[in-house]
Amino acid sequence: MKISVVTVSFNAGRTIGHTLASFLEQEHADKELLVIDGGSTDDTVAVARSFDHPSIRITSEPDGGLYDAMNKGLARFAGDAVGFLNADDRYQDAGVLGDLAEALTSADIVYGDLDFVDDHSSGKIVRSWRGQSWTPGAFARGWMPPHPTFYVARKVVEATGTFDTSLKIAADYDYMLRALELGGFDHRFLQRVMVRMMVGGKSTSGLGGYVKSNLEALRVRQRHLGSGFVDRALLAKPLGKAGQFFVKRSAGSHVRP
Repeated sequence: MKISVVTVSFNAGRTIGHTLASFLEQEHADKELLVIDGGSTDDTVAVARSFDHPSIRITSEPDGGLYDAMNKGLARFAGDAVGFLNADDRYQDAGVLGDLAEALTSADIVYGDLDFVDDHSSGKIVRSWRGQSWTPGAFARGWMPPHPTFYVARKVVEATGTFDTSLKIAADYDYMLRALELGGFDHRFLQRVMVRMMVGGKSTSGLGGYVKSNLEALRVRQRHLGSGFVDRALLAKPLGKAGQFFVKRSAGSHVRP
């Protein structure tokens, strides 16, 4: 099974080397990585090209923002399944894509756990997102899977469509909700850390980001699930994220099982 990975970048020269190195370290051989760069003005593209590997394809051109770039990845991937790895994130270990490929032989959607780190040099974990298997109605109860661990078979992309670019922060939430709650696809939760994500993105960059993300997510539920002016998830979703700061991590919790 060929796994496609899409990395969207813009002025990520300081971090994208960690991302690409962790992709090339993957033991699963049938893979590709698409770097969709938005016309960076720093050395992002030069760093990416320095890896000079046939499994990495690089495009650099202006785009309409993060989700427009992600849609370009959905339109261009060549694999049997696809997921996203941010240009400042990295895989937890060399076995992630292999575990995904195995799980995707019997499921259409696969996702797992996530650790947030201050930086990749120290590897200091500041939050731990531990998931669970999806059940119908879970999004309305405040649940969501971590998007950087979310991989889907090609038929899911064909049925679900593209990211909604009218949403500025929660288009990934919208996409996962449509795929799981509306799509009727088989899914599997891998109880293992898949990605180390650096803090500081739009939805993790402080109180303002959390508020905007949560309000956009409410709009998504209103549109697709018929939620009211307020709903249970409006409170439960941020409370669930707050709990990630208090997840107990054993010494072996962030290594491959």
